[in-house]
Amino acid sequence: MIIEPIEKYGLSKKSRPRILFSRIGIVGCGSVGQALAITASKHGIEVVFLERSKEKITNSFDEIKKELDHEINHWGLTPGEKTAILSRITGTVLYSDFHDCELVIETIKSKQGQSSFEMRKEVFLNIEKEVRKECIIATNSSTIAVTELSSELEHKERCVSLHISTTAPGSNVVELAKGLHTSDEAYEKVIKFINLLELIFIPVTESPGLVSVRLFAALLNEACATLMEGVSSMANIDLTMRASFNMPLGPFEFADKVGLDKVLRWMENLYREFGSSHYVASPIIKKLVRANRFGRINGIGFYKYDEKGEKIVDDPAYQDGVLTLRK
Repeated sequence: MIIEPIEKYGLSKKSRPRILFSRIGIVGCGSVGQALAITASKHGIEVVFLERSKEKITNSFDEIKKELDHEINHWGLTPGEKTAILSRITGTVLYSDFHDCELVIETIKSKQGQSSFEMRKEVFLNIEKEVRKECIIATNSSTIAVTELSSELEHKERCVSLHISTTAPGSNVVELAKGLHTSDEAYEKVIKFINLLELIFIPVTESPGLVSVRLFAALLNEACATLMEGVSSMANIDLTMRASFNMPLGPFEFADKVGLDKVLRWMENLYREFGSSHYVASPIIKKLVRANRFGRINGIGFYKYDEKGEKIVDDPAYQDGVLTLRK
């Protein structure tokens, strides 16, 4: 009997075949990055997210834990599952930690007065310096074309626009767009990633705003015009849209959740691209942003919110359809 050690026939770590999307990277771990990290980790994918400081990494983990605890309290998760999910998520301040990722998604949030395009373009360049050429680079931006973001990259064919909507409760839609140089191979791989996360894939042609943001910008502007004309109060306009069209949030509620500073940047980008009056931000939106009323994130926007982010239902603002800037 010939006995040979089984180790001879094992695959070494280097020659072992890679599992598609076993590890992904996320640049920026705000609300979108956190939701993506949780979803990917739930499906067995290792996630490494990049933030600008260790303090921001800690804050992101605190928010992720809070979201998982919320699911536990509502019987959607067990403490053991929470531990497993967290074990697959790590934070870093170094782009070099993306080296083994199959996909890196940019989800940064720019601030008022900063050039979102230049920031995202720099992120793309920094990612490409550290990842393998097979790694797909994606942007979550809905109003900036991925063709422009990837214009200075060596491997433009691996870049896609991957807009994941996380603002509406229960939203599981992903709008996927090719850039001018995106290869069919990269595009098909990202479709597999979306299916792996059990999300709804919506193919779109590259266009600033895609579908969701373009339609919402026009809706919010029209809601603001209706309010300024005194047709109805803010609360009743929201109620009309929820009750008549089965929307989970009315336009003002939704804008507060997204963040009015972000909504204003969306509209500015859309107007620069299309030059259409549909996308000129309403004076109400500009007035609120100038007053640092951004929405849920700082407790006051169209509505007021408590420390848990819940809307204060007895807030008298807009009862007569007139904007006030009371604190």
